[in-house]
Amino acid sequence: MLLAKGDLMIEKVYSTSCGIIHYWVSDHIDDHDISLVFLPGLTADHRLFNKQIEYFEGKHNVLVWDAPGHAASWPFQLNFTLLDKAKWLDAILQTEGMKKPVIVGQSMGGYVGQAYAQLFPDRLCGFVSIDSAPLQRQYVTGIEIWLLKRMEPVYRHYPWRLLLQSGTNGVAITEYGRNLMRDMMMVYDGDQERYAALSGHGFKMLAEAMEADLPYQIKCPALLICGKKDHAGSCIRYNKAWHKNTGIPIEWIENAGHNANTDAPETVNAFIERFIAQL
Repeated sequence: MLLAKGDLMIEKVYSTSCGIIHYWVSDHIDDHDISLVFLPGLTADHRLFNKQIEYFEGKHNVLVWDAPGHAASWPFQLNFTLLDKAKWLDAILQTEGMKKPVIVGQSMGGYVGQAYAQLFPDRLCGFVSIDSAPLQRQYVTGIEIWLLKRMEPVYRHYPWRLLLQSGTNGVAITEYGRNLMRDMMMVYDGDQERYAALSGHGFKMLAEAMEADLPYQIKCPALLICGKKDHAGSCIRYNKAWHKNTGIPIEWIENAGHNANTDAPETVNAFIERFIAQL
């Protein structure tokens, strides 16, 4: 269980046709207050948001999950779509009585948030993207989609030692951020097949969601956060275009990589706090 600043976060489960999802939620839900819903990125787990949970638990309703197939949410059939994840998330929020969700999604978690906005636009109270990117088809090239669909063999045949090194150093620049990512990757130590299947399915699922060419319009208040040293893919380029085309405010985080909320937690927490205060 997560021991937060205030109350004890309660671990719960939600059953789906593909497997069981584990999530952690505040032990008391105030249905008049907003609910911060933290969604980690691909291959990360609920621990990615430890610094945010510590800060916001006790101030607002808080929920964080191990995404389907990740960490404790295993075994899980890897045949679901991004919209399936959004539907399961909504079912969990409805179960918990979280009527005013603000999704805070890092990387893949931000894509889940946009899928949620597509399906349940009137339920979402706010959306914060941390080092994620727009889900609309217009932002990606055909070759990028082609590559996304073919990542599993890369992760399967890449030496695990080098994968662990690049996976930790490539997403964070601080000692805390890198050590945390390493700890999360070590869940899959000795089972590289599972790691490759999870990563490959995640990227393929993302490509298929983009190919669907849905609007994925964010109708609620939104905020983009991106580390200035985020070198994961083309995240910086995507965020510049996302901000320019939509007018969604963007905050650039100095000395932070792809996991900006672990490299600069105090700064990210302050931006989230200011954002929800305006809601």
